[in-house]
Amino acid sequence: MNKENAEKLWKIIQETGDYLHGRLPNHPNHPNGRNPYAHVAICIKIKFDSSYKDIPDNK
Repeated sequence: MNKENAEKLWKIIQETGDYLHGRLPNHPNHPNGRNPYAHVAICIKIKFDSSYKDIPDNK
């Protein structure tokens, strides 16, 4: 993923995380509440087998 697309994706992650804030169900592994931004980033990594941070060094 190039830097420009990574920045666009991060913005979408932030907007989606803002929307999900306080909406994710409770989970015993997260006694202080779940991080909606990390949740979205993990869903992306699982679905696409890649992270928004996966930017080649030469780009």
